[in-house]
This record gives sequence, C-alpha cells and structure tokens, in this order.
Amino acid sequence: MALLDLSDVTVSIGALMPLDRIAFSIEAGEIVGVVGESGSGKSLTAMAVMGLLPLIGGRITSGAVRFADVELNRLPERDYRALRGRRIALISQNPMTSLDPIRRVGQQIDQVSMIHLGLGAQQARLRSVDMMRQLRIPEADVVHGNYPHHLSGGMKQRIVIAMALAADPELIVADEPTTALDVTIQAQIIQIMVEMVRRKNVALMLITHDMGVVAQACDRVVVLYAGRVAETGSVERIFAAPRHPYTKSLIGCIPVEGLAPGGLKGIDGVVPGVANYPTGCRFHPRCSLAQDRCKIEAPLLRTFDEGAAACHLAGDPP
Repeated sequence: MALLDLSDVTVSIGALMPLDRIAFSIEAGEIVGVVGESGSGKSLTAMAVMGLLPLIGGRITSGAVRFADVELNRLPERDYRALRGRRIALISQNPMTSLDPIRRVGQQIDQVSMIHLGLGAQQARLRSVDMMRQLRIPEADVVHGNYPHHLSGGMKQRIVIAMALAADPELIVADEPTTALDVTIQAQIIQIMVEMVRRKNVALMLITHDMGVVAQACDRVVVLYAGRVAETGSVERIFAAPRHPYTKSLIGCIPVEGLAPGGLKGIDGVVPGVANYPTGCRFHPRCSLAQDRCKIEAPLLRTFDEGAAACHLAGDPP
C-alpha cells in the first residue's frame, strides 16, 4: 500500500474549484516531483496533504487523502496536529517564514524532537547538532546558538530541513524549497536534501516548477496544469517519451549545455486563472496540436505502461 495516496481529490474555495480530481501516490522512501507553472495547483495540493486548506477558506469537497492507514481529510484538527511535524513534515518556500526571528535556530530544531519524541533539552541539543552536521553546516555547535539573521539564505534553509527531519517523519512535503535562494546554491541545497531523505528512507513530495530539478532528484513525476493532473510516470519514461504536450513543453524549457543564443524554448500564453478555466482540455488554448475535440471534451486521465496521461492525442493504452 502507498504511504500517501490522493484519490480524485477536488478542492473548493468558495464557488471556485482550483483542484479537480487530483490523483497520485507516493511509496515509502520514494521521491516524487510535483511540477507545473505557477497557478497549476502545486501549493494547493501540498496544503490539501498538510490539512492547511481551512487557513485560506478551502476544503476538500470530494475524493480522499490517505496517509498510511489514516484518511487525513476526515481527521479532527487536534489529531492532524499530532501528525504534523511527527509523521508528516513541511518545508516551505521561504525559510524566514518558518523560523522565529527572536529565537536561536538550534532551539527551534530542539523543540521539534522535544515535543514529538519526548527528548530532554540536552538530548535534543545533541540530536540537533548531529543533524546540522549531516546537513553540512560548518561549526554546527556554534551555529546552533545563532539567530536566523546571522545566517545566509542557504544556511537558513538547511536549518528548516533539519527541523523537518528532527522527529524522523515518514513523509516530507517540500514546497519549492529553493525558490527564495540564490541560483548558485539551489542545486547544492536540493542535493543535500535528497541525500538526507534517501539515507533516512523518508518519502519526499518535492514541489517545483523546474523540470531540471525533477531530473536531478526524483524517482517519479506528477505534472499539474490548471488544477488537473496532466501526466504521471517515472522520471526516465517522462523524459524519454512524454505523452502530454504540456509535459513536452516543460521539458523543452530546460536549458542545456551548448544551447545556441535564442535557442531556449518557452510556452506561449499563461496558465488560466481558476475563474477562467477553459472548457475541454485546459491546455488547449496553448497547445499547437489541439483539435476541436480538445476544446469541448475534457480528457480522462488514462493509465499507460508506466504512468498516466490526460490527453486525447496520447494514443491508446496497451
């Protein structure tokens, strides 16, 4: 059984429906990339998993989010709080929103293992410093006593990763974990995070807009577009033979070595807002292959050999 399973999850915010029948799963120890442009529904999917939709007036109106043997969308908030941090942890986009600016960073890591693992203060400190060293933080025992403003953006994000790992969770949801960082250290942070979750056999839901990060870090990929799943599959299969035109377009946006000036591709148009989703396939206004059927009939997510795709032109399943 999958560790995390989203089964036809539909999310409503007032009269709007920003997520429509989202379906994918994550196995224990697996790294799954959830990818798409801004507005595709990635962060809302993370909020659905973490039980944070009520903070923005949202709710799951159909489908289910299951974690191990627990149906999360039916949990009372009190029980959900017991899961967050202990069995499911979140790494947010901006480390400064996750760190208390007036508390030492080490104390913030300590608190996680004290609350969720019942450790004493000294045990928690030793555990935190060891975790910081594993995340390649130099002079970890000194940094433990620093305040967030003493640290660079990359170091702050390592502290946030240490907080996420402190209680030995089974699943980490990382929502664009390097967006706020300088491009020169983004790859380093991704590499460190992936090494740590692999070493600890933690499942990772890695949300990103960057297919290059997916290729670097993930086992499988879920491509979202305008609140729907466009395609899923193994990273190898998706990059070798993408079935959905949107997936092909995202891969075409990856810069490669030796690219001629002006050779980098883009995708014409923008992701439609939730109040303006088109009928039929939501990608059809931007798709060069779109036919009349695409403008009228929404394609179903069909299972193929090593994944699924929601495209009328994807061919017949075997």
